[in-house]
Amino acid sequence: MRTEGHDLRHHGDAEVRDDGSALVDLAVNVRADTPPGWLRERIAASLTGLAAYPDGRAARAAVAARHGLAVERVLLTAGAAEAFVLLARALKVRRPVVVHPQFTEPEAALRDAGHPVERVLLREEDGFRLDPSVVPEDADLVVIGNPTNPTSVLHPAASIAELARPGRTLVVDEAFMDAVPGEREALAGRTDVPGLVVLRSLTKTWGLAGLRIGYVLAAPETIADLERAQPLWPVSTPALAAAQACVSPRALAEAAHAAHRVATDRAHLVAGLEEFAVDGLRVAGPADGPFVLLRVPHAAAVRRHLRDLGFAVRRGDTFPGLGEQWLRLAVRDRVTVNSFLQALDQAMTLTQR
Repeated sequence: MRTEGHDLRHHGDAEVRDDGSALVDLAVNVRADTPPGWLRERIAASLTGLAAYPDGRAARAAVAARHGLAVERVLLTAGAAEAFVLLARALKVRRPVVVHPQFTEPEAALRDAGHPVERVLLREEDGFRLDPSVVPEDADLVVIGNPTNPTSVLHPAASIAELARPGRTLVVDEAFMDAVPGEREALAGRTDVPGLVVLRSLTKTWGLAGLRIGYVLAAPETIADLERAQPLWPVSTPALAAAQACVSPRALAEAAHAAHRVATDRAHLVAGLEEFAVDGLRVAGPADGPFVLLRVPHAAAVRRHLRDLGFAVRRGDTFPGLGEQWLRLAVRDRVTVNSFLQALDQAMTLTQR
């Protein structure tokens, strides 16, 4: 889907399909070396129950307990992407607004459902940070990511909560919040913000993009509306087993440890990228997600040279609010980052010739 030159259905996986399958992947934001062995074992054990229809009650209760909520406030979905479709189809909205740059699937889902979508574009000169006053007062649906993909900005929870209004649905995509140490600025679990809908994904931190599992946290009446829009048995038995496992105390502790490791690796990546400032490269920041956004001269040529050197990175021009000079990089371990920085040096030298 293209609107105003932006391909809203282009995602990072396109960089590593087909002829990109052998590349070192910095284009997809799924944590490397996942899923862990213990999670693969839990999923494999669920396969003995495939003859029965999926029963999501235990997984739903586990997710509710993880956030201190009643089960009526939880809906399990086939990844956060399904949740965007359900919101677009089930909610009766008149003036939906999407805060960009951000993940493009919410806008695509709204447009597919026939809604005219208004964009609020956050500005580079403001650090891509939210100013609640720029959102139209009469918007009855507002969508924002936190931390935001692709900018890696972590908005203060208080700033996002300022967007809440009577009669407005406030959708906060927290797909990467578990990659933030302490999940600071999270709104998941809050019941005091009117109209709040929080989306979570278990595919990023746990490497389950191929399994499709996520969930929605919202008021019971909103959950009921979304559930009526779902097909029967929307989440498979293996995905339900994964959901229950990924909110266990062991998993939460492991995710917390991984978030601190990502923060350390991200600092190493950013420090290396800042060495290219003399060549006109700029890192958007401060970054708080498991990815960084950078502006680089001749980004398309740099990206092509990086592919020739064995690395896939995410183009940024498909995100409303960004242009051809932007690239997004997933955070990886130090060894991978060091190799990438060497390749980036070569790619920029080749571009400048």
